[in-house]
Amino acid sequence: MSAPILTTKLYLPPPRSRVVLRPRLIERLNEGLLESRKLTLISAPAGFGKSTLVSEWIASCGCPVAWLSLDDGDNDLTRFLVYFIAALQTISPTIGEGVLGSLQSPQPPSTGSILSTLINEISIVPDIFIFVFDDYHSIDSKPVDKALTFLIEHLPKQMRLVITTREDPDIPLARLRARGQLKELRAGDLRFTLEETAEFLNQVMDLNLSVEDVEALETRTEGWIAGLQLAALSMQGQSDATSFIKTFTGSHHFVLDYLMEEVLQQQTKSVQAFLLRTSILERLCGPLCDAVLLAPSGSGQETLKYLEHANLFIVPLDNERRWYRYHHLFADLLRQRLQQSASSSAGGDGMNVAELHSRASQWYEDHDLDIEAFQHAAAAGEVDHAVRLIEGKGIPLYHRGALVPILDWLESLPKPELDKRPALWLMYARVLTSSGQASGVEEKLQAAETALKDAELSVETRDIIGCIASNRATLAYTKYQPDEVIVQAQRALEYLSPDNLPTRTITTFTLGVGFMQKGNRPAAIQTFSDAISISQSTGHTFVTSLATMALGNMQIMQNNLYTAAETHRKALQLFGAQPLPIACESHLGLAQIYYEWNDLDAAEQHGLQALHLARQYERVIDRYILCEVFLARLKLAQGDVAGATAMLEATEQAVRQDNFEYRKPEVAAAQVLVLLRQGKQAAAAVLAGKYALPLSQTRIFLAQGETSKALALLESSRMQMEEKGWQDELLKVMVLQTIALQAHGEMEKAVQVLGEALALAEPGGNIRTFVDEGEAMRLLIEKRSHSRNHPQSGYADKLLAAFTQPVVAPKSARPGQAREIIHQKSDMIEPLSERELEVLKLLRSDLSGPEIARRLSVSINTFRTHTKNIFIKLRVNDRRAAIRRAEDLELF
Repeated sequence: MSAPILTTKLYLPPPRSRVVLRPRLIERLNEGLLESRKLTLISAPAGFGKSTLVSEWIASCGCPVAWLSLDDGDNDLTRFLVYFIAALQTISPTIGEGVLGSLQSPQPPSTGSILSTLINEISIVPDIFIFVFDDYHSIDSKPVDKALTFLIEHLPKQMRLVITTREDPDIPLARLRARGQLKELRAGDLRFTLEETAEFLNQVMDLNLSVEDVEALETRTEGWIAGLQLAALSMQGQSDATSFIKTFTGSHHFVLDYLMEEVLQQQTKSVQAFLLRTSILERLCGPLCDAVLLAPSGSGQETLKYLEHANLFIVPLDNERRWYRYHHLFADLLRQRLQQSASSSAGGDGMNVAELHSRASQWYEDHDLDIEAFQHAAAAGEVDHAVRLIEGKGIPLYHRGALVPILDWLESLPKPELDKRPALWLMYARVLTSSGQASGVEEKLQAAETALKDAELSVETRDIIGCIASNRATLAYTKYQPDEVIVQAQRALEYLSPDNLPTRTITTFTLGVGFMQKGNRPAAIQTFSDAISISQSTGHTFVTSLATMALGNMQIMQNNLYTAAETHRKALQLFGAQPLPIACESHLGLAQIYYEWNDLDAAEQHGLQALHLARQYERVIDRYILCEVFLARLKLAQGDVAGATAMLEATEQAVRQDNFEYRKPEVAAAQVLVLLRQGKQAAAAVLAGKYALPLSQTRIFLAQGETSKALALLESSRMQMEEKGWQDELLKVMVLQTIALQAHGEMEKAVQVLGEALALAEPGGNIRTFVDEGEAMRLLIEKRSHSRNHPQSGYADKLLAAFTQPVVAPKSARPGQAREIIHQKSDMIEPLSERELEVLKLLRSDLSGPEIARRLSVSINTFRTHTKNIFIKLRVNDRRAAIRRAEDLELF
C-alpha cells in the first residue's frame, strides 16, 4: 500500500501576468543551459523572487521541464525519491516504473541502485530537459543530500538541474565550481535594481511614486523583493506615501514584522481569522479549509479565490485553482501570530491550535493521506491517534515515506509519555530497526519492558511482550546469533496474539533463519513452509518472497536441485522487475544450481547478478562474500587460476576489513582448492588446519599420498553427515571417498561407493561434483560403466560426456590486448564480450540509447541488457563512468 502522491508538488507555476521582466537574469540562466552546466543554483534569502524568476525563464526557454516543490516531509529519503520519480514521469511516463514498488518495501534497494536505474532510464530520453528542485532549503537530511550528490556526479547529458534555495545545499559546490559545472545566481544578482524597483512599484503595484520615493524605498529595502511587495501593499490607500517611506526603517526581520501587522490590520476580522487558522496547513483547498474552520461547505474555496485576487501571498498550485499554498514567509509569520493569539489572555479570540490540527488530521485521514494525517495528529498532541496512523492499514507508515517525521516525533516525546504507553517504546525500537540504527534498539526494548513491569498480563500486554521478543530475534538474525534468534522468536510466538498475523508471519520466517543458521535443516524447511502459508493467507508478499527464497536454499542443501531451481525462480518473480538487494540469495542459488548442472554460462550470469545486488547492501551485510567465493570457484572451473586467486585475495581482505570472521572458513576452503591447483600443499595444509576444514584436509592428505589418513577422516565425516541428513555434504564426502579408495588400491570398494554416490546424485542431475575431481573420477565412472554388474546408464553417459568437454575460459573472454589489460585489473569482474565492446564504443558517442539500438539492429531491451552487463563488469553505475573506466583500461 503506497502513499498517494500530492500532484500539486509537481505543478509548474505559470509566469505571472504582471511581473517585472528581468532579461539580464534570463540570459544568465540560458547561458547555464547552453553551456551544459550540470547545475544551476539560485540561492538567496526568502523573498528574492527565486521561484518567480525560474517560472518566467522556463516559460520562454523552449525545453521540457519537471518541477518538484520540496517541503519538510521530503527529508524522508523514500518520500523524496518517490516524488523525484513522479516528477521525472512528467517528462517520460515510463521512468522509474520498476523502482516505485520496491521503494516502499521493508528492505528497499540501496539509494545508489535506485538512482543508477533512474539515470540509465533518463539517459535514453531523446531531448534535453530541465529538472527544478524548488525550495531545497526545506531539506535537512544527509541521505537526501548524498542522493542529490550522486545524481549530479552521474547526471545524464540530457538533464539539467536547477535548485532554488534559501541556503546552500550540503553538496560539493566547490568541486562543481572548479570543474566549470555550476552556474550560480545569488542575492546580489537577484536584488532589484533601481530601474526594476521603479517598474515594480509603479507599473505592477500601481503606486505612482516619485523618483525620490522609489530611490528611498529601494535604499531601505536594498532591492529585497518581498520587502518591496509588503511595503507596496501597506502603502495602498495611503494618502502620504512619502511620510510612510521616511518611517520605513530597520533590519529585514523588523521591517517584515511591521509590514505584516499593517497588512493584517487592513483585512476584515473574518479574513484575518481565516489566514491565521489555516496557516497550520502546508497546502490549502476549499474543503480542507472548511473542515479546519468548521465553516459551511464552499466558503473556504470562495475565500481562497478572494485571497488570490487580493494578492495576499497565496500561490495557486494547479490550473483549476483548487489547491493553493501561502508564500512561505507569509505562512511563517501567520503561524507565529497564531501562536501569540492562542497563548494570550486565555486564548484571545478563542483559537485552539491543537483543535485546528486535530480537524486537519481527520480530514487528511478521511482522504487517505495518512502521512499528512499523522503529522497533524502529532502536532495536536493526539498520541493514540498518531500511533494508529503509524501502524497503518497495511504496511506501516514508516515503510511508506514517513520514517524521518515519525522518528522526530518519537524523539520529541517526553519519557513519562512513553512510559505511559509501552507500545510507544516498542514502536520506537521498530522504527529504529527499520532505519538501520541498531545501537539504540535494545535500550528502547528494555524501556518497554520496564514500563510493562506492573501491568496486568492481559492479551494486549502479552502481545507487546511478543513483539519485543520478535524485534530482538530480528536483531540477532542480523548479527548471526542463531541461538538467540531461536530463543527470542519462539518466545515471540508464545506471547503474540493469534490476531497479530503480520508480526507472527515475520517472526515465523525469522525463526526459520535461526534454524537454518543453527544447521537444523528439517526444522528450517518446515518453518519456512509455515511462513509461506501464513504470509500468502494474509497477503504479506514480502515475507512470502523471503521465505520462498530461503526454502529454495534449503532444497539445494537437500540436493533437490530441480525443485530448488523452480522455487528460486518463483522468488524472483515475487520480488518483481526491480528486485531488492536480498534477491541476491536467489540469483546465487540459481548460479550454484546451474554450475552443478555444468551450465557455466548461466551460472556466471546469475553469479554476477547476485554480486551486483549484494553490493547494494551497506557493508554490514555479508552476502557479497558468498557471491565472490562462488565466482572464484567458477573461475577455477574455467581454468582461470590467476583470476580465482586475485578474487579470493580481495575477498579475504574484505572479510578482515568488514569483520566477517565467521565467513573465513568458506573463503579458506576455496583458497585451499586454488593452492592445491598451484601445487602449494604446505600453504594449503596451514589453511585447512587453521579453520578445521575436514574435506579440505582430506584433499591435502590425498595430495601428499597419505590415503589412510584421508579415508579415516572421510569415514568420520560420512557418519556425521548421514546422522544429520545433510545430503549435499554427504555427496561431497562420498565422491572424495571414491577417489581416496582408488588411490589406496581398493578399486572394488571405490566402484561400490561411486555407485552409491551416483544414486544419490542422479535425481538432482549433479555433474560438476564429479567432473571437478578430474581424470581419476572419469576413469572410475568409465570402469564402472563397462562392468558387467553395472550396465551403461544415461546418467553415466552424461557425466562422461561432460568430462570430454574442454575446459575453456568464459564465452565473454576474447583474445588480444584488451583481454590482457582487463585481467591486469583486479577490480574488474569479467572481460567484455565482442558485442559488449561494440556497444561500449557507441556509448562513447553522442548517440542516444534508441539510436544505438537501431545502429546495432537490436531492440531497446537488448541494448539495455548489454548496457547493464557492461556496468556490472566495469563496476560502474552510469554511462559516463563506464566510458571513463574503459578509457582507464584502454579498451578503446
